[in-house]
Amino acid sequence: MNNRLNRREFLAMIASGAAMLTVRPAISMGRQRRSSRRKMNVLFVGVDDLRPQLGCYGQKYIISPNIDRLAGEGLLFERTYCQQAVCAPSRASLLSGTRPDTTKIYDLNTPLRKAMPDVLTLPEHFKKNGYESLSIGKIYHHIEDDLQGWSAKPYRAGTFPEGAWKGRGYLTEKAIAQMRQYNKANPGMKGRGPAFEAADVADNVYPDGANTDYAVKQLNRLKDEPFFIAMGFYKPHLPFNAPKKYWDMYDRDKIKLADNPFLPKNAPNYAMTNWGELRNYYGIPKKGPCSDELARELIHGYYACVSYIDAQIGRLLDELDRLKLRDNTLVILWGDHGWKLGEHGGWCKHTNFELDTHVPMIISVPGMETAGWRTRALTEYVDMYPTLCEVCGLAVPEHLEGLSVAPLLKDPDRSWKKAAFSQYPRGRIMGYSMRTERFRYTEWQDRKTSEVMARELYDHEKDPRENVNAVEQSEYKKDVKRLSRMLKAGWRGALPKKK
Repeated sequence: MNNRLNRREFLAMIASGAAMLTVRPAISMGRQRRSSRRKMNVLFVGVDDLRPQLGCYGQKYIISPNIDRLAGEGLLFERTYCQQAVCAPSRASLLSGTRPDTTKIYDLNTPLRKAMPDVLTLPEHFKKNGYESLSIGKIYHHIEDDLQGWSAKPYRAGTFPEGAWKGRGYLTEKAIAQMRQYNKANPGMKGRGPAFEAADVADNVYPDGANTDYAVKQLNRLKDEPFFIAMGFYKPHLPFNAPKKYWDMYDRDKIKLADNPFLPKNAPNYAMTNWGELRNYYGIPKKGPCSDELARELIHGYYACVSYIDAQIGRLLDELDRLKLRDNTLVILWGDHGWKLGEHGGWCKHTNFELDTHVPMIISVPGMETAGWRTRALTEYVDMYPTLCEVCGLAVPEHLEGLSVAPLLKDPDRSWKKAAFSQYPRGRIMGYSMRTERFRYTEWQDRKTSEVMARELYDHEKDPRENVNAVEQSEYKKDVKRLSRMLKAGWRGALPKKK
């Protein structure tokens, strides 16, 4: 199947949100590398809590012209999955190139270097190969993590509660007052206030805009040197704080609520969460569902934050163009995990559902002949590390547990992995989840005995929203046995056969 974006649809998509795209003449990546002695720069763009809620992923009501533009200059991965749907484990996994059962990081409490002090991380590998390696904004969950991987101390203009930002980044008097009142009554909230804010300010008055200012300066400083710049955006992580103009892009009355605000039928208790992350904010009910009015306001805030971050990404792409760096810079965009917006009666992440594990990934390499194409190959975030090594001509470390997707950049339709793997812990129980071409299959196993305590099976041909756990239905008996064997064989067993 030819996965090239329909040109008319693509241009219409760009025109609806931004200026028209100018497409560069395509040349092969091989010829591009041979024609230049300079090393390939890398702009490594991470976005916190970003699900594939973007125009280029078919969400036409989302205003994301700059990310859509990047998709037109690169390869869009339609089916990429994170290894665990929560910040620190996901980031530790992709930056080390190993899976959570190797890092042993399953929560927010353990820095990567404490768990794996000698691992050669992705930024460290580029640093050792002559790159200036910079961390701006949020890359690792812990700001002091992996200092040996960076050429300078990580920069976070929005480190709270320092600077002009109060608590978790509030600016308005109302939000700050609510935060202080809430924290006084709940000392453990650590600067949390309302779950959203729309201050009428310039982009750089909030942390993500200020961090982008700094990144633009670094691009100018390093324009003649090889660089690996990791740019991490906080939003759309809670609280949904973004300049008012991005809120104004959306008509709240037209925002649709989730059409499946209920738990999947027959799903085990292990599969669910009580979305405590959101409940920790001011004005959010401690029990029970959000009202429709509150749900619509939360979704509005999420959309506003996505458009705010999209504008910052546009600034970076524009600066690359202005400095004439785009022809020698690989750009990769990723979000650390998905996020629920009322689906399954839930919010936030912290599950093995498709909504939480399915993530955006776009890779743009100078001169790629597949610019503007998309692939449905099953890919994972552990694949990033070997991919960047291969495209940039670095040796691929032996400890990596992913597969370079560089071949897909040349042939998006080729046969690929049989499955992508994610996991999520529930105390002594670990949920191992596997996404195949048709199914999502999950086993909840006792971590000491490996006894299977519960199973889930979702048939994406019949039930793409995962509303019914079909594991006990007789028609899937053979599928369950086959998928259980695949899950036991693990990620190595899912790799494509070598030609």
